Order: sequence, then C-alpha cells, then structure tokens
Amino acid sequence: MDTLAFPRTHYLNAEYGLKSWLLTTDHKRIGLLFLGAISLFFILGGIFAGLIRLELLTPPGDLVSDDTYNKLFTMHGIVMVFMFLIPSIPAVMGNFFVPIMIGARDLAFPRLNLLSWYIFMTGGLFTLYAIVTGGVDTGWTFYTPFSTLSSHSNVMTAAIGIFIIGFSSILTGLNFIVTIHTMRAPGMTWFRMPLFLWAMYATSLINVLATPVLAITIFAVALERALHMGIFDPAYGGDPVLFQHLFWFYSHPAVYIMILPAMGVVSEVIAAFSRKSIFGYKFVAFSSLAIAVFGFLVWGHHMFVAGMSVYGAMIFSVLSFLVAVPSAVKVFNWTATLYKGSISYQTPMLYALGFIGLFTIGGLTGLFLASLGVDVHVTDTYFVVAHFHYIMVGGAIMGYLGGLHYWWPKMTGRMYPDMWGRVAAVVTFLGFNLTFFPQFVLGYMGMPRRYHAYPPEFQALNVLSTAGASIMGIGYLIPAIYLLWSLKYGAIAGNNPWGAKGLEWEIPSPPPTFNFDKTPVVTEPAYAYETREK
Repeated sequence: MDTLAFPRTHYLNAEYGLKSWLLTTDHKRIGLLFLGAISLFFILGGIFAGLIRLELLTPPGDLVSDDTYNKLFTMHGIVMVFMFLIPSIPAVMGNFFVPIMIGARDLAFPRLNLLSWYIFMTGGLFTLYAIVTGGVDTGWTFYTPFSTLSSHSNVMTAAIGIFIIGFSSILTGLNFIVTIHTMRAPGMTWFRMPLFLWAMYATSLINVLATPVLAITIFAVALERALHMGIFDPAYGGDPVLFQHLFWFYSHPAVYIMILPAMGVVSEVIAAFSRKSIFGYKFVAFSSLAIAVFGFLVWGHHMFVAGMSVYGAMIFSVLSFLVAVPSAVKVFNWTATLYKGSISYQTPMLYALGFIGLFTIGGLTGLFLASLGVDVHVTDTYFVVAHFHYIMVGGAIMGYLGGLHYWWPKMTGRMYPDMWGRVAAVVTFLGFNLTFFPQFVLGYMGMPRRYHAYPPEFQALNVLSTAGASIMGIGYLIPAIYLLWSLKYGAIAGNNPWGAKGLEWEIPSPPPTFNFDKTPVVTEPAYAYETREK
C-alpha cells in the first residue's frame, strides 16, 4: 500500500540509509532531524516538570530533597528554554518551509544548515552530560554568585553546552536572513511574502544580534569560575548585577525568539481556516519587526528590585508597556480576520485560537509586571511563573503544535485523525489553564517560586495545578501517538488538503527533493482567498 501511495521519488525516499540522513544537505531532512532531537528534549523537560508538580502536591518537601528540587527546576528550565522553545519552530518548520514558501530549492547555505544541527546536538550532549552526572542547581538563569563560586554542581559543563547551542541559533538565523533577502521567487516582493516569513526574518535578526551577548556572558561566568577573575563577584571587584543586565539583554529578546515564530504560524492558520486574507497585512508584518526592535529595549523590567534607580525603572516600565502595542496589533488583526470569515474548526485552527486566548492572558499579565508597584509585590512569586508559562507554553507550544498539525500532511504525505487532533487541542487548553491559572492566585497571595515546601494554606491551589499538569500531559501524549500512527496508517494527503494558499501547497506531498521542477512565478499577494473565491 505504501508503494502505491507514493510511486514517485520525494525527499523521504530519494536516498536510504543512516548515512544519507546524517550527511544530508536537504533542508527538509534537516528539519526532521531537528524535530526528532527537540522532541526528545521536550520529553526530558516534561519529566522534570512532572517531578516538580508531584513535589508541590503536598506542603512539606517530602518527595525530593531541597538540593534535588533546585536541580529539577534548573534542568527543566535549561532544557525547555534552550533546547526546545528557542529552536522549535525556526529549526523545524523554518528549516522545512522557508525555502519552499519563497520558491527556492534550498536555503542559501545548505552545508551550514547541516552544521547548525551538529552544533545543536553537540551542545545538547554537553548539557545532558551535566544532567546525568549530578545536574545544575543555579536556576536556568545562571545568576551570579550561584553560578560562579557558591554552586558545586556541573555549571561549567552546562554553560559550555548552552554556549555551543547559541552558535546553532546564530547560523540558522544568518541562513534565513540571506535566503529571504536573495532567493525569493520572481514576483515575490516583500509585501507578497507570507507572514510566517516575516516572523522568521524578525526572529533571525534577534538570533544574530542577541545570541552573541549570551555567549559572552556565559563565557565570562566560565572565566570567573575557573580563574576567579573579578567580573561578577564583588570579592574580586566584580558586580553581580552586571550579569543580570547582560543575561536579560539576551533573554528578553529570546522571549520573542520563542513567540514570534508561533505568531507567524497563527497568521498562516487563521487565514487558511477563515478563508480570508489577513486584515491589515502590512501592520502585522511590520509589527513583527517592531517586536524585534522593542525586545532589545526592555530587559531592565526583570530587575526592578535589583537596585535599579527610580528613573531607570520608570523608563523601562514605559518601554515595557509600549512593547505590548505591536503584539496587540497582531491579536486585533487576527480577530478582525476571523470576523465574518468562513471558519473551519479543524485541529490547526483550534490550536491557533487557543494560542490567541492564552497569549492574550499572558500579555495582559505582563503589564502587571511592567508596573513598578505591582512588580515589587509579585517579583519572584508564582505570578511570574504563571505569566511566563502563559506566553511560552500557552503561546509558543500551542503555536508549535498548530504549525505541526497544519503542515504535517505536507511534510509526511499522510493525514492524521482530525477528531483526535481536536480532542488533544481542547484537552491541552483545559489542562494548561488548570495548571497555571491557580498560580496567578498563588503568586498574588505571596507564594515564592523555587521553594519545595510551602505553607498548608496554599495546598488546594497546588493540587489543582498538579492535576492540571496531568491533564496537559495527556494532551501532549495524544498527538505523539496519532501522529506516529499516521506515518503508516494515515490517509494519503493530497497536495493541498486544507485548500490553503501559498507555494508550499502547490507542490506534491511529500515535496520533491529540490521542491520545484522550475522556479515558480508569484502573481498575487499572500492569502488571496477572496480572489480565488470569485
């Protein structure tokens, strides 16, 4: 049956054998290599999260010791942020679809693309080694002096791993920028590009400009830890707050590395399943660039209680409110696109709608943290944990799953059972809210984060949160089962099972090795659904 399904040669069957995959320069195969790697890291990070929630089921620290708990939340953060959230959409869907969506046969630097995967895996192995040989206990932010002198865990090994992974992000971003600038098909002007490409372009700019700052910071930690140089340690003439400035100068833009690609996915899905062009296309496109620019100007709002002057804090507070504007533009324009659209509630659309709801809550609660008086009260409480996860899990992962379901038929040539997809999307949405909404209340009530024991009056909300995490875990497990099942038993996907617009839907599923037999010519704007209906 499989032979009859795909009688032609495509990127999956053009060459066989492990060597053909490990030495491939095909951007689509490299995207699948990243998909396999980050899926394993996601499972690992999820195991750490599950252990954290089990510990917090009861008030006393009775499951693991305080030192082990420190390592659990540290390793959960390191794995999820650096090894899943940051590379997830760019490395998988960006690698797979950026060349196809602009009408190119591959990325500008195919060998560099393969090198970025090997660099990512090398850094990931260093980090895994740090985990299995004792873990890291500094928190995923590596704050000094925890990471320089006081920690006896494997900080150096983990820091080397993250340092190496950063180069993978830089190379991928550079590849996307050059590809989008120089390899667009004839007729594909900047304002005919799909919004996913605008999001990838903005994300790549952040990767190239911000990631070196993190590399320098981690390198400085290693120097101070190994040679006792006075960079961050006051005992040697250093300044620990300097580390926070450097770290957040990268890490707040990194939030947008995680969320901008998901926004690009949502634009594609909303247009396809409402059968309308995106309302205010240019505003949505430029809002991606505006988010990238503003992202470099607001790092100080992480440091309102770290000794910042009142005047500096006021400036960062105002800028933090302003960064919400381009995000709000996207949400309002998506909502306007849905208005009077011919909406189809298939699996990708449910994930996109879930993204809009959860990201909106995350964004609005971010305004509380940008307010100086409120921030002093909720800093380092579970309010911050809930806000971060509404953006990163409710936003980035919902967008990732939406994109994976949207493009899965194109990537594999197989359909998945849509009913189960819709069930998984709803279960994930409900489980997520049950997990993290109680944490807003916990944080407002004063429960600090990163404590493995807490007063008994907080137990009811923590039980709800742990129950929600179990439901959310089921919501993630269901797609893993039916997507793998679909590889062998799924219905054969046509070239365009959703009736969507875009160059990726005009080639066979799965795509040929070199995408296009001849270079396509673009003659209409992106999302010209109304034109086709007429």
